[in-house]
Amino acid sequence: MITLFAFVGAIALLVVFHELGHYWVARRCGVKVLRFSIGFGNVIYSKRFAGSDTEWVISAIPLGGYVRMVDEREGEVAAEDLPYAFNRLPVLRRMAIVVAGPLANFMLAIVLYWMLFVYGVPGLKPMVGDIPPGSPAAIAQLQAGETILSINGETIPNWEELRWTLLELTLQQEAGQAAQHGEVKIEAQDAGGARLFHLLDISSLEAKDLDGEFLDKLGLHPYRPAVLPVIGKVAENSVAQRAGLQHGDRILQANDLAMQRWNEVVEVVRMHPGKTVRLDIRRGDKTLSIAVVPQAVAESGKTVGKIGAAPQVDHAAWQAMLTEVSYGPFEAFGRSLRKTWETAVISLKMLGKMVAGEVSMKNLSGPITIADYAGQSAEMGVAAYFGFLALISISLGVLNLLPIPLLDGGHLLYYVAELAKGSPVSEQAWEIGQKIGITLLGMLMVFAIYNDIYRLISG
Repeated sequence: MITLFAFVGAIALLVVFHELGHYWVARRCGVKVLRFSIGFGNVIYSKRFAGSDTEWVISAIPLGGYVRMVDEREGEVAAEDLPYAFNRLPVLRRMAIVVAGPLANFMLAIVLYWMLFVYGVPGLKPMVGDIPPGSPAAIAQLQAGETILSINGETIPNWEELRWTLLELTLQQEAGQAAQHGEVKIEAQDAGGARLFHLLDISSLEAKDLDGEFLDKLGLHPYRPAVLPVIGKVAENSVAQRAGLQHGDRILQANDLAMQRWNEVVEVVRMHPGKTVRLDIRRGDKTLSIAVVPQAVAESGKTVGKIGAAPQVDHAAWQAMLTEVSYGPFEAFGRSLRKTWETAVISLKMLGKMVAGEVSMKNLSGPITIADYAGQSAEMGVAAYFGFLALISISLGVLNLLPIPLLDGGHLLYYVAELAKGSPVSEQAWEIGQKIGITLLGMLMVFAIYNDIYRLISG
């Protein structure tokens, strides 16, 4: 239910802002608006306010919306309404009405980011974890436990910003826009407070690496407090419970391999689905040997073992890894403008790489994935949900500006052509464009829904 309400709320808010952009500018330009609809299809609720020409409606399919204006291309228009027809406006005013929808989405994102930056953005401290030997991070002499302070002079307040900055620099490098090809300057601080400087080579990153967790290729992972191989919780009716494992048991060995951390236990268990794993444990002052047979579970296209036990976690140590960054109202506004701009630019670059085949189309998400993320972010709190709304609002704005007929960007393309040739595009060109737009958007939706279903099946 949280996922459902979070998704419907997100779609309603984003659609209302988008269509209000069209509506507000249309009214300022003197156009008569017949209907403002949230959703498509059959009308399930309508309201007309006294003295208003506009019918405000909620329609059955909550995946968009529209503003219907008086327009001779849409049907016959009464003589008294002709001065208020959209198609009779000068082309620059029509362009302003069309672009107002996406701009409203960008403005919503700016407001949401401003609220987040004033309220405080929670995140994980940009402290580096274990670094694989031979990785670019190891070659740059970064050490586990260092906290990254800045990259190329840009302050890094949390791990999300670190990832975002390196993504942007990687895309700039791909486009040949990087000031120093391949290397980024990192300022860090060790546990003792000493300032350290590193040159990290990111030239090994390729467009295809952006499909997954590209920081892995650089050898960068967030620091995680050590989780000892001590059982904190045993699930009811699980393999662990039936074998006799209890809260507080410390696992010393698994199949004669010494266990220092919980993730080592997990790895052994996962590698032995349906096979006996012998655990040597310490319970109080006793040492016991217990055999477990991990349950075989399908996960991400392969079979792994699970026993239904969770570790004992030092919550204070994990809490110390969290940080919250906030700014004054004026600085927050500047940062919200920059964040919205950078997110839009990166979205466009990623779309371009998808079209060019450099980045997999698997990165496209449809309504199922968006609903899932809406629910997850809502459960995490208001800040996470606002961040999700801002990101989706920017994505909606960028998508609508693409030069695809049926979208706002396609209409802008027609109006640019009208400016160039001095007369409107022919009806035949409009019809052909509509058919192309329907085909392209249909293919896009098929890809997105296929990706959604694949993610559900593969986990």
